[in-house]
Amino acid sequence: MYTVAVLISGSGSNLQALFDAQDAGDLGGAEVHVVVSDRSDAFGLQRALARGVAAACVPLPAAPSGPSRHAVRAAWEQRLAKVVAAFTPDLVVLAGFMRILSSGFLQHFPNRVINQHPALLPADGGDTVTTSTGLVIPALRGAHVVPDALRLGMSVTGCTIHRVTPRVDDGPILARTEVPILPDDDEVSLHERIKAHERRMIVQVVRDLAAGSSPKS
Repeated sequence: MYTVAVLISGSGSNLQALFDAQDAGDLGGAEVHVVVSDRSDAFGLQRALARGVAAACVPLPAAPSGPSRHAVRAAWEQRLAKVVAAFTPDLVVLAGFMRILSSGFLQHFPNRVINQHPALLPADGGDTVTTSTGLVIPALRGAHVVPDALRLGMSVTGCTIHRVTPRVDDGPILARTEVPILPDDDEVSLHERIKAHERRMIVQVVRDLAAGSSPKS
């Protein structure tokens, strides 16, 4: 069995897509074994508990100002890593997890952490992306990429699933889908269309990774 840990911060719609695929036998040998959130009110935790899947909240404490905030953040990452590692996951999926994770966390799961990002990212880590039509658009990174795409007047955006590295919104691309921006789009309508593609993509990527994994001894 290919075990998956899913980290969330909100409703868990992509998590639900994984659960639905698992129920339909469409996730290959993959199975979600634990869901972890940094927020106790994240509805995705309730989705997990309703299925009898382990769920945990590891909140990030309010950090004091000054150098000690780095120590607080590092200690939180170690607690988070310890909770996730207890389930020995083959894969850690950041599905709407709104915290940046440093190398201090990633070193516990080398090459096993993937992220969903609601914009197109380049394969070379650069500042632009070339679309399928040859259009060159900005590579949007950070937490506000959907409104950023609208603010910049872009005609196309998309979503990317990539392996996570210490650099924010960077790493080897696993899947990428273009999403046109319609004239009457607002942030809500555009994000909903992006999320529809994300749900399809995360199922496909997890299934493919599980199919390509080496059997456990």
